[in-house]
Amino acid sequence: MPAISSPPPLNLTSCDQEPIRIPGSIQPHGFLLALRQDAPDVIVQASDNLAALTGVALEQALGQGLPVVLGVAAAQLQAELAANVIGAQPSYMGTLRTPNGRHFDVLAHTHDQLLLLEFEAVARVAPPDFRHLYPKVGNFLLKINDLQDIVEMSDLAAQQLRDVTGFGRVMVYQFDRDGHGLVLAESRAPGYSSYLGQRFPASDIPRQARELYRLNRIRLIQDAHYAPARLVPPINPATGAPNDLTYAALRSVSPIHLQYMRNMGTLASMSVSLMVKGQLWGLISCHNETPLPVAFEQRAVCEQLGQILGLCIETRTDAAELQFRLEVRRTMVSLLAGLSQQADFADSLRGVFPQLLRFARASGAAIVADNRVLRHGDTPDEGEIHELVQWLAESGQQDVFHTDQLKSLHAPAARYTRNASGLLAISISRIHPHYLLWFRPEVVHTIDWAGQPQAKDGPGQLTPRLSFDTWRETIHGTSAPWHDGEIELATEFRSALLGIVLERAEQMAELAEELGRANKELEAFSYSVSHDLRAPLRHIVGFSDLLLETAGTEDQEKRRRFLKNIKDSARLAGKLVDDLLSFSQMGRAALHPTRVDMAELVRGCIQKLGLDIRDRRIEWDIGKLPIVRADPTFVQLALYNLLANAVKFTGGREVATIAVSATEDENETVFHIADNGAGFNMDYVHKLFGVFQRLHRMEDFPGTGIGLANVRRIVERHGGRVWAQSTLGEGATFSFSLPKNIAIE
Repeated sequence: MPAISSPPPLNLTSCDQEPIRIPGSIQPHGFLLALRQDAPDVIVQASDNLAALTGVALEQALGQGLPVVLGVAAAQLQAELAANVIGAQPSYMGTLRTPNGRHFDVLAHTHDQLLLLEFEAVARVAPPDFRHLYPKVGNFLLKINDLQDIVEMSDLAAQQLRDVTGFGRVMVYQFDRDGHGLVLAESRAPGYSSYLGQRFPASDIPRQARELYRLNRIRLIQDAHYAPARLVPPINPATGAPNDLTYAALRSVSPIHLQYMRNMGTLASMSVSLMVKGQLWGLISCHNETPLPVAFEQRAVCEQLGQILGLCIETRTDAAELQFRLEVRRTMVSLLAGLSQQADFADSLRGVFPQLLRFARASGAAIVADNRVLRHGDTPDEGEIHELVQWLAESGQQDVFHTDQLKSLHAPAARYTRNASGLLAISISRIHPHYLLWFRPEVVHTIDWAGQPQAKDGPGQLTPRLSFDTWRETIHGTSAPWHDGEIELATEFRSALLGIVLERAEQMAELAEELGRANKELEAFSYSVSHDLRAPLRHIVGFSDLLLETAGTEDQEKRRRFLKNIKDSARLAGKLVDDLLSFSQMGRAALHPTRVDMAELVRGCIQKLGLDIRDRRIEWDIGKLPIVRADPTFVQLALYNLLANAVKFTGGREVATIAVSATEDENETVFHIADNGAGFNMDYVHKLFGVFQRLHRMEDFPGTGIGLANVRRIVERHGGRVWAQSTLGEGATFSFSLPKNIAIE
């Protein structure tokens, strides 16, 4: 048998380092036996109070089977163990009588390769009768379902647990975001001091203790004056490390906590964890001025009541959270709908300042764009806001930044804590330091602590608090906290704003492109007026002068030639004016889409071109053309211009070949007009569809230079596109597409 040794000394210089999971001992109102999971017939570890509770010496038990300690009751326990699946949480295995005549409730669980059996001494001689306890659970369920307020539900739970257990004081408290516990409800017997409305500092329950509360949902200390019973041997025989007693009901607790209880005047305590969405929301804390045993069946009921309260808190919290988020979302939707279409986005936001304040429940708001600061409500001054935004940009704060203690992060903010202790800021540009800021004012408030948090006995050493007298603290420099829903919806609002900004930018880019195109067309128009239109007018004037000079002569042939030139020049000027009017009409007239038979449209255009063709030899190759949805008048004009173009530029061919074909997919139909004419240089294809742009001399191929510009405008207004391919001297192919789901302007 291994020698009995003392557990290692505790390092009490840091709460977070205190080994509360591996205390090496248990509370002495019960004993513990450990068996290996892979060999559950041999006791490999036991608590050193075994002889005191059973009369069996520790040396007799180690290395032996359960009958050595339990006698005939071992068979009953082994049958229960075989009939149940034993997990990490302790399970009740029954109430057994040991050979010395004492009775114990047996709890079993497995951990670290051991089967741990805990035997809690009880006064009764039979298993617990749950029939008297479960009606309390049913009654609690009926009552709590009628309550909506979390404080009222907590008050009911405190009363119910005190009734079940007999503790002198039962408190329900909630942890805040800093880990401090606020007492929401309390039920107490006469003579017990009240902690209702007070806070217990986070240091009272260090980090590793909170983790234990999350894993093991109930913990009992029967007597704060107990002397712990050590485990022998002190090291887990299966792992070679100290025993992890996380889930053990008898686990010994920190000696510092025991002193804490004694300082508080509490000799017995029980804690029930309140879990909400998998997180430790709070505790039900039970205190008694004298030692108090709480049997397993009572603890089981208390644990169930805690689970019910946690579920009800989660349900009510979710409902309140949903209602809050719906209200904020309604405000956000209203706010976005109220944004005007002004070109200046900051001015557009300024128009919804009241909604912005309501959205974030703020007292002031500001928009910072470039060097402009637009303010509304109670805010810092313009210079302070500029300096604040510079800090946000330089410190690499996230897209959505929030704090309710601005001065603790940004020292200059101490100058304006009155109106800006809280800040919610969103960046509304990915490039520039543009921000939307909300400010919340300082809320001076007081906190009643259950004893001064700093009141410890001895510097440097981990010690319990000595005083639990009410200590009042006044808090300055903080605002009302930002709600999680506000932060999440502010992130969503930012995405919506960036979408609007991007859409505006795209609209401005499109407008700039259109303006650029219009400017080029205007330049071309100016050139055309000064050149193309002036030429026929000069001809008209010149030939009119010649006609006047020959007025006295009898040379009729010359006069007729002069009149013909005047007529042709006038006709050309009129054609130019007509084409300009037609081009202008393309941008203004409404489209009236309907079913259009493209084959019939092509036949009509060819027939109309008859006068231009006359006796020329043209071979037409008209493929199978589909029916499309478009404006027939405008599409016919586009087709006519393209076919007329093909007829004109094949004028130098002995036999002209012009082909019309179509291809289609699920999105669009594409038409191609190919010819074997003069073609053009592809280096200048970008000029092809511009107003008054010619790639050939007017003397070779006369025209106004407006036809292809008309084609482009018509096709683009239908939501399609137009392009061309050519090899100079070998012909050209002009193509345009029409979408199948046409979106008409």
